[in-house]
Amino acid sequence: MKSKESTTVPDSRAERAETALRTGLVGVGANLVLAGVKITTGVFGNSYALIADGIESLGDIFASIVVWRGVVEASKPADADHPYGHGRAETIATGIVALMLIGAGLLILVESFRELMNPHGPPAAYTLLVLGMVIVVKEALYRFVEKAGTDAQSAAVKADAWHHRSDALTSAAAFIGIAVALAGGKGWEGADDVAAMFAACVIALNGWLILRPVIAEIMEKAPMESVEHFRVLAAGFEQVRHVDKCRASRVGNRVFVDLHIHVDPEMTVAVSHTLAHRIKDDIMLAFAEVADVTIHVEPSAWLGHGSRVPQAARGSVRTRWRTKA
Repeated sequence: MKSKESTTVPDSRAERAETALRTGLVGVGANLVLAGVKITTGVFGNSYALIADGIESLGDIFASIVVWRGVVEASKPADADHPYGHGRAETIATGIVALMLIGAGLLILVESFRELMNPHGPPAAYTLLVLGMVIVVKEALYRFVEKAGTDAQSAAVKADAWHHRSDALTSAAAFIGIAVALAGGKGWEGADDVAAMFAACVIALNGWLILRPVIAEIMEKAPMESVEHFRVLAAGFEQVRHVDKCRASRVGNRVFVDLHIHVDPEMTVAVSHTLAHRIKDDIMLAFAEVADVTIHVEPSAWLGHGSRVPQAARGSVRTRWRTKA
């Protein structure tokens, strides 16, 4: 027996799509201006670190577009071909952004090393003024986009925020490298290249950290901590003798739960159906990320089978996760 949907969960898909569009437009506009300023200044100011920074900003533009499209696609409601919705589109967008971060880091690393091996003159002093402005703007963009992504519970938007943070990091590294090159004089011309190599490693590492949960979701890794709490809530009901199976699958920012519970074999269909609804309502009330709960009711093999969780424990779990939501 499976419970039917009885709890209405607030649908924030339109809000999340609007957030992705708003942050994407801000990011694209800012990155267009900054990329032009950085590449031009880097060419005339003899700083490859600044040129690499500008190239990375151009990549940010594409990343913002990818995130916007991914979130818009993920916001579409479920249909006959996609009964669990389109949430994985956002996962794919997050993965693309993560791979772009890794690729940008590797590209900057290789090109910076090549520049280091080729002697060149010191960067121009005015490049420091440009970099100082870039650091302030990109860090402000990171905070704006990261907050928007957190509020909208969007991994893709938060990954896009890291593109802005990575830009701030490369700019900060370039600032330090150029300052060292200017202060050190002859023989220190390659300091900004070394700084760019360090920033490249940080960017690639953060790309990998963003990519890991994407791989885990695509491989259907269960959110084990949440699964245990689902089990505790279900087992805390007086009429549930045993929770046989408890599985969960994440699709984008939503979780689908599958529960198998054992009850008294003499329980009527109507009573067991009501029980399933109550369990489902409890789980969806306690966990905002849960989109649906499917409950299979099975007759217990013997009276007294299984162990239940005390009511107090179930209430504790519910309160704690309501607070987190």
